[in-house]
Amino acid sequence: MVTLSGNTLYLRALEPEDLEVVHYVENREDLWELSNTQTPYSRYLIKEYLEHAHKDIYEVKQLRLVICENVSDAVLGFIDLFDFDPKNRRVGLGILIIDSENRSKGIGAESLELVINYTFKFLQVHQIYCNIAANNVISKSLFEKFDFKPVGVKKDWNYNNGSYNDEILYQLIKDVH
Repeated sequence: MVTLSGNTLYLRALEPEDLEVVHYVENREDLWELSNTQTPYSRYLIKEYLEHAHKDIYEVKQLRLVICENVSDAVLGFIDLFDFDPKNRRVGLGILIIDSENRSKGIGAESLELVINYTFKFLQVHQIYCNIAANNVISKSLFEKFDFKPVGVKKDWNYNNGSYNDEILYQLIKDVH
C-alpha cells in the first residue's frame, strides 16, 4: 500500500517496529472502552498480529493504518478499516488518537479525509460506517464534519463503568449521481 500523505501527517501500513506502540495502546485500560477490549494483549500475540498485518484487505477484511506526524515521524494514532465487504461495497471505520493532548488539533480530521478518499477511490465502496458512543461529543462532531449521518441508536449497547450506554451508527454514503 502506498503511504497516504496529507499536509501535517501521513498514514502508513503497520510495520514490525510498531510492536511497542501497539502493545502500549492495546494494554491501556482507559482505551479499552473504545475498542471493546477487556483483556490485556501479550507482546507475543501482538507480534503475531503484526506478522500478518501485510495481508490484503480483501483477504482479512480489515486494514489498520498508523497515523504519523510528517516532520518527526512520531506515531500519533491508528485508523482502522474493518468488516470490509466488497460484495456490498461497504466498510467500517474507526480512529484513535493515542494521547489526549493530541486530540482536537485536526489530526483526526486530516486522517479521516485521507482514509475516506482512499476508501472511495481505491476500494470503491459505496458506504463507510462507524459506531460512536452517544456521549462521545468530539467523535460525533468529527464524523458529522465529513457528512456522516446518524442512522440508528443501539440502546444500552455498551456496558462501561457500571452502566449501559447507547451507541450511534453513522453512515457516509457516496453520492453516485
